[in-house]
Amino acid sequence: MRHTINAFATPTTIYLSSVALFAIAMWKMEIVVKPLVMIPVVIVTVLGTIFALTDDHFFKLVTLPDNIPITIMLATVGYFTWYALKKGVENDKRLSENRPLIEQEQDRRVMTWPNLVYIEFICLIAITVFLIFWSIGFQAPLEEPANPTVTPNPAKAPWYFLGLQEMLVYFDPWLAGVVFPGLIVVGLMALPYIDPNPKGNGYYSFKDRRLVIGYYLFGFLIQWVLLIVLGTFMRGPGWSFFGPFQEWDPHKVEALTNINLSELLWVKLLNIGLPKNILLREGVGIVVVLGYLVALPPLLAKTIFKKLYQELSFIRFQIMCFLFLAMLSLPIKMILRWTINLKYIVAIPEFFFNI
Repeated sequence: MRHTINAFATPTTIYLSSVALFAIAMWKMEIVVKPLVMIPVVIVTVLGTIFALTDDHFFKLVTLPDNIPITIMLATVGYFTWYALKKGVENDKRLSENRPLIEQEQDRRVMTWPNLVYIEFICLIAITVFLIFWSIGFQAPLEEPANPTVTPNPAKAPWYFLGLQEMLVYFDPWLAGVVFPGLIVVGLMALPYIDPNPKGNGYYSFKDRRLVIGYYLFGFLIQWVLLIVLGTFMRGPGWSFFGPFQEWDPHKVEALTNINLSELLWVKLLNIGLPKNILLREGVGIVVVLGYLVALPPLLAKTIFKKLYQELSFIRFQIMCFLFLAMLSLPIKMILRWTINLKYIVAIPEFFFNI
């Protein structure tokens, strides 16, 4: 069974199955958040984890002092995401039945001073004591200063940067390390201005804010948390991909020949050499990128985002589409790399410009 799981635990299957499950959850959220659905899911997850821990490699990987917080993070992220969505669905149901919201039924007020401050201070002390015992029980010392003559294998960034390190596999550093992180910050700041819908302010809601909630959760869970999981537990020596029960072989060599779109067109399909003229060589890729960023927004405004286009102003819609397409470019590029080994859509190494 472990060999079967390792065989199916490829980047393509993990990512696409996660996207499919996310889409189903957003579509049928009213069913997903029900305890009758989540309790069996939790039971299966716990039993599957217990079974996985019987494998020596998986047990060693999960119980590494540096990886234990990530395991706890997965559990807490899952629980609090479910809790917030459950409250939102419950409030949607109450609104449809003309009943008061959950927040409106909580009439008991607690004063900030001294009640809240005392509670926060007690929590601060408790967390401090917990971290002291944690640091004593789990040995995770800082490593020695970096040695330029020795490269660790695997060379991994801190866990909170593993998402960026995974993006560097598919994009140039100027995109994965500068542009995309900037767009993440700008996109999060722009969300309240892109969608000025007053519904859902001050209380849990889902139905009235489905688009924004889905937009945020996809970026956070699929584009960030999932990449951290892949980078932590499934990226081994040489940044090769290993199954959850597969030993990390430092001598593993994968025969991968990445190819640019221009090479695929001129060399593979037309069977001629690459043109020396940059615009001629990369013309198709440039048209594809411009069409993706420029031609798609008007098309989306007339099709699947027609209602949204009518609700938002022209500028808001264009900003939303740009951020949406930029976020979507990562899974598109990942799938192209995994399926046809596509490296760059536009490759202009003469000017260090690659997309």
